[in-house]
Amino acid sequence: MSGGYHTWSKFNAHRWSNLNARRHYKTEYAQSLIDDFSAKDKMPHIAISVDMLDTGIDVPEVVNLVFFKIVRSKTKFWQMVGRGTRLCKDLFGPGEDKQNFFIFDFCQNLEFFSQNPKGSEGNAAESLSTRLFKARLQIIAELDNKLNAGPKVGENPPPPYGGYLTDEQLRAEVAALLHQNVAAMNVDNFVVRPQRKYVDKFAQGDAWQNLGSDALHELTTHVADLPTELTDEDEEAKRFDMLVLRTQLAILQAKPDFASLKEKIQAIASALEEQAAIPAIKAEMVFIQAVASDDWWEDVTVPMLETARRKLRALVKLIPKGQKKIVYTNFEDEISDGTTIDLPQVTAGLNMAKFKDKARAFLKAHESHISLQRLRRNQPLTASDLIELEKMLIEAGGSSELIGEAKEKSHGLGLFIRSLVGLDHEAAMQAFSEFINGTTATPNQIEFINLVVQELTQSGVMEPDRLFEQPFTNLHSAGPMGIFPQATVLQIVQVLEGIRERAVA
Repeated sequence: MSGGYHTWSKFNAHRWSNLNARRHYKTEYAQSLIDDFSAKDKMPHIAISVDMLDTGIDVPEVVNLVFFKIVRSKTKFWQMVGRGTRLCKDLFGPGEDKQNFFIFDFCQNLEFFSQNPKGSEGNAAESLSTRLFKARLQIIAELDNKLNAGPKVGENPPPPYGGYLTDEQLRAEVAALLHQNVAAMNVDNFVVRPQRKYVDKFAQGDAWQNLGSDALHELTTHVADLPTELTDEDEEAKRFDMLVLRTQLAILQAKPDFASLKEKIQAIASALEEQAAIPAIKAEMVFIQAVASDDWWEDVTVPMLETARRKLRALVKLIPKGQKKIVYTNFEDEISDGTTIDLPQVTAGLNMAKFKDKARAFLKAHESHISLQRLRRNQPLTASDLIELEKMLIEAGGSSELIGEAKEKSHGLGLFIRSLVGLDHEAAMQAFSEFINGTTATPNQIEFINLVVQELTQSGVMEPDRLFEQPFTNLHSAGPMGIFPQATVLQIVQVLEGIRERAVA
């Protein structure tokens, strides 16, 4: 791909070639290299370019695009995306067509154009690491305010020993963590270098002893979003950190969202409690059960939450995937890492594939609907049935354009939906029962009919020509003509046409 350094592969991600190609304006014989990349079975399989491959190249096999440059031009952006939207038949094997492509976007271009389709200046979404840094700065600021104000009347003093951290200890440890992050920033990095004055200042430990409003502003504006070599690869743990930090700030700032944040942490603790067979979780079971209860949350303090964060952060990833969604419900506006962005302007071929997937899932969830049952059971459809079925496609997220295209390509709405949901197995068997009932059918004939039923169950309809293709020709090279009398073959064709007609209405 082009713009910044954009890397694209002609095949899926695990087929990286040892021979890559970089394209730039000084490359000699650039066109011959582009021609080689365009050839399906010819190396190279990966191209890295700067502003050279936006237009004028058509490689249907491209399935991976990497954006490593901020783009705000609508025309340029869609030219770049267009390199991946070419359809390609049999890309991954016979019958395995290209259904989608992937964009790995490191500069939030997808987020920008999903919100600003005409293209305009906007702010890129903050990374999780940046938000963690800023949240910890707020913790320090709030703890400083609390400590400078002195203890409130009636406030319980911290445990003298063996308990949770004191506010002073927590403040010192949060500051030490941020100091380590800044000290690990590489000033030779081209992103860090322009902010070196601030990095050098806060790489000194003394700078964190007393953070005034000016220092907090400098850290938030100039340092928080810089890369550091002190990395934490546990994304699940970092997301849990963010949840706990928000809860701590809710206490310090008396925010109304404390109750909902508390429920999220309790839900995590409850999910961990169900995994008692895991030794690491079992070792903290008493504490986990306490956090899951309501008693622990009575008069909960910021240091208590810090203890919970430290004890549980490494355990969150052990929650089964099916339960992890309780951790991050409604976090779309808080956490942008790994967000999937839908771009409705992408070409119709790939949009249709997405629409089919959504419609298939929706129809499966509503398979008891009477009109859908008629269609699956090979019963004739009425005009009202077609109206109901079209409503279901609209509820599944289909636009009038996509539904119209589906009708046209499938020669009818009923045939399109039947292709998604298939034919009921019993209905298919009933349609062909006369060919295998009794004792006269041979094993090959029974197996042939079973293959037909299997295809109908999966695809809903079947063209007569399919009878003369694999897997049917595996039983006999002449297909049904080598297994059944000619009159019987004609009857089978009539049954297939009858099944098709019942879906048309």
